[in-house]
Amino acid sequence: MKETLVRSLSGILYVSMLILSLNYHVPLIILFFVFGLLSLRELKKLIQFNTLIPYIIFTLLYGGVAFWQLNYPSNKGIQEAIQILMVISIFVNLFLIKDLFSRKSIPLFSSKRFLLTTFYLSSAFIFMILIADYYDQFNANILLGTFILVWCNDSFAYLVGKNFGKQKLFEKISPKKTVEGFLGGLFFSCVASYFIATFTETLNFTNWLILSIIVSVFGTLGDLVESKFKREANVKDSGVIMPGHGGLLDRLDSIIFAAPFIYLFLRFLKYVS
Repeated sequence: MKETLVRSLSGILYVSMLILSLNYHVPLIILFFVFGLLSLRELKKLIQFNTLIPYIIFTLLYGGVAFWQLNYPSNKGIQEAIQILMVISIFVNLFLIKDLFSRKSIPLFSSKRFLLTTFYLSSAFIFMILIADYYDQFNANILLGTFILVWCNDSFAYLVGKNFGKQKLFEKISPKKTVEGFLGGLFFSCVASYFIATFTETLNFTNWLILSIIVSVFGTLGDLVESKFKREANVKDSGVIMPGHGGLLDRLDSIIFAAPFIYLFLRFLKYVS
């Protein structure tokens, strides 16, 4: 009972901080900067990368994009740089998926560690604040809807998997995940997309439905990738910052992995509209 209470309170605090910051541009940027540093610390520990350089890279990249977003949102040169960052980040994530399915362990030589800290994690927080700026002015409803899809997918994947799951999804990495749980999370995320489209008045239902599929598929892959990092590090959680939940990376692994794919889809919508 006490553990459930602690877990609930820490979860409520995390969600409250996020939702409150979504109302204001600068606080959101600051919150995600802090989240990014904490997540980076946990990832560095998982992959045994003892250097301060990833913090410097994250601060320069994130700070540069945030400054541009606040002061020069129409600068085309920066937008082209963001697109290059997006392409590299997607390729790094695709290689992580390949490693997930084809290797016993994810190779972590020095240059691979820099790729992970820069293009797997640091860039993800950049794409999160860019998603909130989809309309070239601050409007966090799309970002809020995306987080709701993540929470919906994770919650119903757990509930459906726990009560009806029989077929293991990826037993050697995450024994508790089931195919039924994945399909349950996907189904209820698709249902949630209708209500998000209706009440946020941002994208239409079809686009939110596609986003729900992107979030469910790549969010689940992101969870599996982080589970593999933890399995190789021989730890249960990425950290202890959230009592009852583990580390911040444990809570953000889905959105971190899905963020560049979400941003790619939003760029595509802008291109065809």
